[in-house]
Amino acid sequence: MKRRPVASPTETIEARLFTRAFIVLLLAELAYFTAAGMEIPLAPLFAARVLGADEVGVGIAVGALALTALFLRPIAGRTSDRRGRRPLLVGGALLYAAATAAHAIAPDLSVMVGLRLVLGVAEAFFFVAGFAALADLAPPGRTGEALSYNSLSLYLGIGLGPLIGQGLLGIGGFTLAWLGAAGLALLAAVLALRMPETRAAVADADLPVVPLIHRAAIGPGLGLLSGIAAMAGFFAFVALYAEGIGFADWSLALLEFGVIVVGTRLLFAKLPDRVAPYRLGSAALALTAAGIAVVALVPNAVGLLLGAGILAVGVAFTTPAFFSAVLTRVAPHERGAAMGTMSVSIDLAFGAGPMVLGLVAAAGGIPAAFLAGAGVALLGALGSLMALGRGRALAHV
Repeated sequence: MKRRPVASPTETIEARLFTRAFIVLLLAELAYFTAAGMEIPLAPLFAARVLGADEVGVGIAVGALALTALFLRPIAGRTSDRRGRRPLLVGGALLYAAATAAHAIAPDLSVMVGLRLVLGVAEAFFFVAGFAALADLAPPGRTGEALSYNSLSLYLGIGLGPLIGQGLLGIGGFTLAWLGAAGLALLAAVLALRMPETRAAVADADLPVVPLIHRAAIGPGLGLLSGIAAMAGFFAFVALYAEGIGFADWSLALLEFGVIVVGTRLLFAKLPDRVAPYRLGSAALALTAAGIAVVALVPNAVGLLLGAGILAVGVAFTTPAFFSAVLTRVAPHERGAAMGTMSVSIDLAFGAGPMVLGLVAAAGGIPAAFLAGAGVALLGALGSLMALGRGRALAHV
């Protein structure tokens, strides 16, 4: 595949974003992340109701996916730079489909944990390759806009997946729910097969060795970690908290969250390319902190829905801001490695966030855990402001 010519400033504005390859990538990711969204409620419920796991067992089963994904994302990033994005997209989706379908016949918790570890491998392959392909397809100067549209697939999946999972669970039990999620992952693989390879055709011998942990992604990764950890803590305890305040329809809060994230990113898709990444990131993290604090301090349905809405606006800008901070600084042959390093932050956040906030909840209750999560996001906002200040200082040296 030939390299695309570098666009001039006037051409950048006119460059086409919604190509066939970009749309197919969006659809493949929507199918994949909807399957992943279905597993948010299914995994803990299956472990507890069917396999008889206690709270510790549920936590191990749910967190196992993040463990393998955490270690394999940097390797997946380097592999996608060397071997291409498409093989990892297709292979990751197929592996996810197989492991998800196998949950239907899992006889005990140890087998489920093993399957969740396999899902982590699939997650590492698909997620990293997807973001690297996105960066390849984004026209110059429109990376933030491309990220805004592309990440809609993730948050639509988070919003729709639990509803679909709950619906299939009511119709045909866990077997139908697992097979439904596997079918969506299989659809993602079929769509990924229809994508062209987006990696620039460069001989491997011409590529310099890129470290597994890309230095350019460390600072933005820490900012992303603070926001995702706070959000993950909210996801982990929102259902229990909602029931505790007498709001049984907890899935509505997640649906509202997903709808607001999608709407915000559609309305303000171009904003990440017009505002300095760390400036936008600090504001996004401040909103994240404010939203979770409202949930903790206003213990009723109004407080929950209002806080979830504010949180959603903050989350809508967090990923485009910090991913843009990286992608605008790395060469095309380093995109996979950079995305692998950035996505490690997501695994750390989803793995450690609920665990740490769970300890806080055990000691002081769920509202205290939410306030702790808000504090983590606020620290990230302050750190982003400091990074913005350092960037200005270096610009004047």
